[in-house]
Amino acid sequence: MNVTRYKCSVLAVDDDPGVLGVLAGQLAQDFEVLTACTVEQARGVMGQRAVDILLSDLNLPDESGLALLDWARRNSPRTSRVLLSGTARLEDAADAINHSQVHRLVLKPWRPEDLLQTLRSAARALLLERSHEQLLEDLRKLNLDLERRVADRTRELEAALAQLQQKNRILEQMALTDTLTGVANRRAVDLIARKELIRRTRSPSPLTLALIDADHFKDVNTHHLQTGGDHVLAWLARVLSDALRGSDSLGRVGGEEFMVVAPETDEAGAAVLGERLRGRVAAATTEYGGRPIRMTVSVGLAVAGVGVPVGFDQLYRAAAAALREAKDGGRNRCVIRTVG
Repeated sequence: MNVTRYKCSVLAVDDDPGVLGVLAGQLAQDFEVLTACTVEQARGVMGQRAVDILLSDLNLPDESGLALLDWARRNSPRTSRVLLSGTARLEDAADAINHSQVHRLVLKPWRPEDLLQTLRSAARALLLERSHEQLLEDLRKLNLDLERRVADRTRELEAALAQLQQKNRILEQMALTDTLTGVANRRAVDLIARKELIRRTRSPSPLTLALIDADHFKDVNTHHLQTGGDHVLAWLARVLSDALRGSDSLGRVGGEEFMVVAPETDEAGAAVLGERLRGRVAAATTEYGGRPIRMTVSVGLAVAGVGVPVGFDQLYRAAAAALREAKDGGRNRCVIRTVG
């Protein structure tokens, strides 16, 4: 699939023809725009052709927009679902996300640039998912082809295996990367930490493991919704990465929590590292929807000194306890615990 040339389709559903006209005008340059005034019309459109993004108003004349989005979830799961609502109640947003599994929420009156950013983000996610699926399908077909040729085409098989190994390395890298932030995922950073612990049994050296948690991150989701939260997490990962040495490793271990593995780092070095991470975030600013956003982080660090035998679980628990102490102590601070 040529992702750069594919134009995603958007089905806009609203009982006001004027609103549909405005949506069509704002979206036409970036998307193939389809329109419907009722749930019945929308289902008819989706029954005849594939729709990439369903943008539905909450209040429709025949059925609720949530009913349409829930129907799309069950009948067209590949369609990204976006709710357009004139109410700002968080209860409606929670109901949409929990019961209809709506991917995104846009509030009326919307700003054209915010709406475009939301739909472009949804389109990018769809195209990335399809690109990954295409890669997996290519790998599956290649494996089948190799199996057929292995008996009598050894030389060709060797060349194809080299190609397969290269693509498998790409796929493995994808499996070890957090798709939102681009840093290592939980599995990958855990593996890095365990390898460092094995290495230091052969070459004794200090090791620091740090857990970093974004302070008051729920406020970001409350004020900027999920897309704003995703933006902040990606920005936070970049700020943290820029604050690390080349020998350090950063991974996202879940939600708004990150982990750093810092080899050859004793207690004094851990203090410098923790304060550098905290300070860089506190001094940085990002912008979303035309509004500046500033964040702070709490950092818990666990240090294993030279010659101190320690396992991953013990080191992780110590870092987690230090992080809890930093949180309980008022946030935007670093706490260090030594192990052993």
